[in-house]
Amino acid sequence: MIQFITHYTESISYLDSAMYALRGGCKWIQLRMKDASDEEVRPVAEALLEECRRHGAVMIIDDRVALAKEIGADGVHLGHDDVSIAEARAMLGGKYIIGGTANTLEDVMRIYEGGGDYVGCGPYRFTTTKKKLSPVLGTDGYRRILGGMKAHGIELPVVAIGGIELDDVAILKNTGVAGIAISGAVIRSASPEETMRNFINAEKRV
Repeated sequence: MIQFITHYTESISYLDSAMYALRGGCKWIQLRMKDASDEEVRPVAEALLEECRRHGAVMIIDDRVALAKEIGADGVHLGHDDVSIAEARAMLGGKYIIGGTANTLEDVMRIYEGGGDYVGCGPYRFTTTKKKLSPVLGTDGYRRILGGMKAHGIELPVVAIGGIELDDVAILKNTGVAGIAISGAVIRSASPEETMRNFINAEKRV
């Protein structure tokens, strides 16, 4: 599974970035507008949810649990400084997807014990699309975390994230991760829709 996380440039809005991904065939979009207010996020989220429904894609909102519930998004993704996984599960109930950000096995265990559905694990390498970057994992980091999960009997999909380029897809999938999340590699490219398709095809070939 390839996930796309919205970002922006001087010429591409958050919604534009998501539309490139959807038109390129992506079926999982996370709306991430970290520094915006709920009032700024809501119209973008409502428009994106409509487009995701039209394209048969899952739509997750970063951080904003109440807004996700209000507009009927498919779920939320929670970082280290957001509401806890357990609190979000209590607010949303069982039908919403809840993912959490992890950099260590301890993070994964917290997400698992809180009732999370998947783990966004990274960063794979240095990336400029996220502030307060955690220590870079590399392929060895993913193998170490996945090995620890197996030893503890934890079965959760792990999605690799952080500075991932097209050539990294096969390498990462061979570590055992379930999916890959991308952002900058798509919107910085000369042809974002084609780049999105290339990522999806590369993941299918592994």
